[in-house]
Amino acid sequence: MSENENLYVNFPEKIVMYSASWCPDCKRSKKLLEENGVGYALVDIGKDNQAFLFVEKLTHRVKIPTLVFPDGTIMIEPSDAELKQKLGL
Repeated sequence: MSENENLYVNFPEKIVMYSASWCPDCKRSKKLLEENGVGYALVDIGKDNQAFLFVEKLTHRVKIPTLVFPDGTIMIEPSDAELKQKLGL
């Protein structure tokens, strides 16, 4: 499976965050991940139609940020506290 194909699965190899450049909650979650050295793949649903459709399928509407974890956990618009708890921070 190529790295790109691994962006649209329920059990990715690493955390995948679906976002958009204009989204303030996405920027907040991205900052939290980066400040804590958490590796992840960032996918802009505004530039990637396949990602847009995947998020729409997961969330039943398009809600971002949507994060998909290697264990299959899906977090939709998580707060910093929820994301920190999931990451064990």
